[in-house]
Amino acid sequence: MNEFRTILGINYFVGSLPRLVEITRLGGMVVVPAAPALAELEENTAYREALEVAKFAITDSSFLIILWFLRKGEILRRISGLQYLRALIRDPAFRAEGTSFWIMPSSADMEANLNWLNGEGLRLSEADCYLAPHYQQGKVEDKILLARLEELKPQYVVINVGGGTQEILGAHLQSRLSYRPAIICTGAAIAFLSGRQANIYPWVDKMMLGWFARCLSEPGKFVPRYIRGFRLTRILLKYAERPVSVAKNDG
Repeated sequence: MNEFRTILGINYFVGSLPRLVEITRLGGMVVVPAAPALAELEENTAYREALEVAKFAITDSSFLIILWFLRKGEILRRISGLQYLRALIRDPAFRAEGTSFWIMPSSADMEANLNWLNGEGLRLSEADCYLAPHYQQGKVEDKILLARLEELKPQYVVINVGGGTQEILGAHLQSRLSYRPAIICTGAAIAFLSGRQANIYPWVDKMMLGWFARCLSEPGKFVPRYIRGFRLTRILLKYAERPVSVAKNDG
């Protein structure tokens, strides 16, 4: 079975979770795009280009899987960002001291996330983290972070800032670093585990109801976001495998 599918010009991994962890070790950027973010592909050029240069994306979006089935008649294997992060944390290659470096969105998140990660048996401190500044929308560059990564050269760089920004940051790092780490854009996944966002139980994630749990926890924030995500219907049904940028220019 082919482990990859091209969807909207993005290279998606559709194989097994153990295989996903295995090929992550080889380096490159891994993205976990959600439906509301994918619905912005036609307008957000920097985000679209970042997804297109990623090594691969994973099939976290349940809505994308449903739309792909309607468009192509194929049921894709789903691997959520939560499943992926949990599997990485169990991987001996990932657990080695000094192997991973974590980009955190705030000092409060960093404290909570480190407490949870160390509770899982990883030996991490603030020296293994970087507190992300407020990046400009659409243009994300960070010379300080680049210098830190060049100094430490971790095998894994885990970006935990918001979707739409983390992918652009990841692409920036991928293009500028002198070596090839695994750049993992799992965003809020760790916040679900550390208690910084709504707790999503494994059975809720397996039943593809993570979006519903988030809407229940913060309806004012997430309900409008997921409603906007329905715009992905037109995009996926129209473009299928084709890159949105090329298809749009084709008119």
